[in-house]
Amino acid sequence: MRWFLFLVAAVMGAQSPDAWQKKGEDAFRAGKFAESVAAFDEVLKQVPGYSAQHWQRGISLYYAGRFEDCRKQFTLHRTVNPEDVENAVFHMLCAARIDGLAKARANLIPITSDTRPGMMQVHALFAGTGTTAQVMNAAKNGGPTGMFYAFLYLGYYEETAGRREASKQYFREANRLAGADYMGDTARVHWKALQEGKLP
Repeated sequence: MRWFLFLVAAVMGAQSPDAWQKKGEDAFRAGKFAESVAAFDEVLKQVPGYSAQHWQRGISLYYAGRFEDCRKQFTLHRTVNPEDVENAVFHMLCAARIDGLAKARANLIPITSDTRPGMMQVHALFAGTGTTAQVMNAAKNGGPTGMFYAFLYLGYYEETAGRREASKQYFREANRLAGADYMGDTARVHWKALQEGKLP
């Protein structure tokens, strides 16, 4: 849907939705999470129909510590992306900060057909029915990208369970394998915030 923001940008000029989107992404990469959310909110003021698509806003809300709004964003994103394990996981990460891990796990969004190597095993892990070894073994079929996502979500899992040292090891590896996409940016942002003691 990014093409839609570009189309509106062509009509609206410098303070277009696309300009605000870039500001939000740049602020996120810089660790300025409140500024990132504010910029993304400007996108949605101009293009309210984009609200359900805007998963980047959900991630910024998580790092800004706005966990209820984060949960709502990922609940909404489910309406346009119902089989995405990452959406289910981030929804649970937010819910765990509000309700605790056990209740968040009980309300984990069900997923049945995310075909990316390792992702269904990640879902099972967060559901309490899978293991770290299963995630790692399945992710190997996805090469370095598969391993990146395995390390990233194992890091989140251990962090949510309160095992910070184990979490740190996984995030270190995710940071090492991070690519040039937005989830790679997320891994780098998390690693930096972890090093600086600035996690929510």
